[in-house]
Amino acid sequence: MLAQPRGGSWPRRLRRRIALILLACFMNLQAQSVDSEPRIDALLARMTLEEKAGQMSQSTSMRSPLSEEIKEQIRRGRWGSFLNAGSAADRAEAQRIATRESRLGIPLLFGRDVIHGYRTIFPIPLGQAASWNPELIRQAARAAAREAAADGIHWTFAPMIDITRDPRWGRIAESLGEDPYLTATLGAAMVRGFQEEGLAACAKHYAGYGAAEGGRDYNTTWIPERLLREVYLPPFQAAREAGVLTFMSGFNALNGIPATGNEFLLRRVLRGEWGFDGFVVSDYESVTEMVRHGVARDAAEAALRALRAGVDMEMVSTSFYDHLPALVRAGKADPKLLDEAVRRILRIKLRLGLFEPEAPPATASIQPLEVARRLSAQSVVLLKNRDGVLPLPKGIGKIAVIGPLADSPVDQMGTWVMDGRAEEVITPLAALRNLLGPDRVLWAPGLKNSRDGSRAGFPAAASAARSAEAVVLFLGEEQILSGEARSRAFLGLPGAQDALVEEVAAAGRPVIAVILAGRPLTFSSVASRARAVLYAWHPGTMGGPALADLLFGNAVPSGKLAVSFPRTAGQVPVYYSHLHTGRPPAPDESGIPTGTPVEPKGFTSKYLDVDVTPEYPFGFGLSYTTFEYSNLRLSAAGVPRGAAITVSADIANTGRLEAEEVVQLYVRDPVASVARPVRELKGFERIRLKPGEKRTLRFSLSTGQLAFYDERMQRVTEPGLFQVWVAPDSVRGVAGSFTVR
Repeated sequence: MLAQPRGGSWPRRLRRRIALILLACFMNLQAQSVDSEPRIDALLARMTLEEKAGQMSQSTSMRSPLSEEIKEQIRRGRWGSFLNAGSAADRAEAQRIATRESRLGIPLLFGRDVIHGYRTIFPIPLGQAASWNPELIRQAARAAAREAAADGIHWTFAPMIDITRDPRWGRIAESLGEDPYLTATLGAAMVRGFQEEGLAACAKHYAGYGAAEGGRDYNTTWIPERLLREVYLPPFQAAREAGVLTFMSGFNALNGIPATGNEFLLRRVLRGEWGFDGFVVSDYESVTEMVRHGVARDAAEAALRALRAGVDMEMVSTSFYDHLPALVRAGKADPKLLDEAVRRILRIKLRLGLFEPEAPPATASIQPLEVARRLSAQSVVLLKNRDGVLPLPKGIGKIAVIGPLADSPVDQMGTWVMDGRAEEVITPLAALRNLLGPDRVLWAPGLKNSRDGSRAGFPAAASAARSAEAVVLFLGEEQILSGEARSRAFLGLPGAQDALVEEVAAAGRPVIAVILAGRPLTFSSVASRARAVLYAWHPGTMGGPALADLLFGNAVPSGKLAVSFPRTAGQVPVYYSHLHTGRPPAPDESGIPTGTPVEPKGFTSKYLDVDVTPEYPFGFGLSYTTFEYSNLRLSAAGVPRGAAITVSADIANTGRLEAEEVVQLYVRDPVASVARPVRELKGFERIRLKPGEKRTLRFSLSTGQLAFYDERMQRVTEPGLFQVWVAPDSVRGVAGSFTVR
């Protein structure tokens, strides 16, 4: 389904035409790529240095209506791409000028931040990752791409596949979590979804950005090469293998060298080892920011360093256009490097079909609201359900809906929403009123927003709670508290939300806490007072209906955490695939109980004042039914290197409801030449089981999946014993072992 009309009939026809043209051209990508190189050679032979530098430049200066200055710049080839530019009609006119009035007729590339939806907003990426559903995530990316392409957008700056293990970092909301295998799988699904509908994807931020010191955005990252290759690079390699057309360099300095000027990342690994032939765009002004990093004296030196490293297009700052032509003429910059960069940019424009639009074929329809509702429901994680309080009975009398996020459309959409419309969002309050009728829903916000410290709304909230049979409390953090430049030192619920929970719980009614947030928060006091906890992230346009479905049993929770939840910010970083250490804590060793004058238990790696384990582990998520794992078996006791072994286990639905379960496969190499993680995810599958149904699930595990980088930085699979688990999360499961010969 295309985006809804936003004006007269001509813009609507234009959007549809652009969407269909882009789709047709992308489906012919392979055929076009075969013919593209001679055409690129011919264009390069005709281009001036300024025109080449123009192709390597992206601007945010295009406004609506088009200025005469911008029109003239387009005619003379000043820009190769525009970011977040104008209306669909403006983009069409700019493209007409570029292709018909400029000397070379090279089309423009229009980019936009289509991060988790365009007009229809899907859950934030960290929420989508909790679905562990690559196919549904691919469908969401397809829907977003189709809506964006209908408005003349060619390129999205997604997926963000930075591994992050620090919830203080605001951009964890854009990530797919802490695990390289899960992120690689889901990120590749996003790439395929975007590009199947003609929207070029961009793997970002390459690389290591998610490991910023202190969780402070834009900060330095220090990552040893082994950790870089085993944890931070695999999702990018998976995106490359999925056919991603572009990469974006990160803001961060990696081991002292800014990613935008990092030849190891861009030339040695991306180009040399992975054979990537698309183009690399810098992040927003990250070329000239190398001056502030302290690795370039001025913009000219920064431009030269970025070019040599392998950046092909500069986002927003203008050092390429301002300095590269003069540097070439002075013999300080290699003209072949400019030609290589421009070739890669033109190659992608040709692959997208921007030079020669063709008539489109018919394609399968997409229902974005349906996909959004399903993905929102599957992204929600049930963290607690004492005494089976959920689902609520459909015949319940009145419920109290309380909290600042029950009816806040903007906050529900989450970070990085440029084209979603608040008036199209269905909030939980609206959905519950629609489901139960307005007379059965008592509404009291309690607070003006998540940061509000006033208690003026508490009496009304407490009164509503006393008048209801159950209370649904919508808590968390606003949109403005997560995303880029939104790092937080403390992870608790902001404002007076803890006090609101205490006040409402005093009414004595069952309390269900629904938390909407862009990151893992710490909320143990809330969890102790609530009978049930649903973690809903920022769930997007259809979050309200999805939550109503879950609260009343029209859907069963199946989400699993893609990131570990700390008990306190002082534990960060906390993640499941850590090393064992030489002095691991005992299973029951959790420090010194408060107020107890005892000595700590031994000299082990722990805290004195908090349990060393996470509050909720990676992969965790409850259901309204129960699942039993049993009978793990292996196809052989040992396997030769280069072969595969089959790991099987039985999963049974032992409860009363039909439901889906995400079954996870983990391994450990307990003795190796370098220390290995206590567990590593190597596979997963989402299955649906009826009550009483049992199914045997089989995973094929190759010895290549057991490889790691040794002391000489060679990727090896060492012989020996390996442990394996088929599990509902990263700390439980049925176990076995086998040997690699």
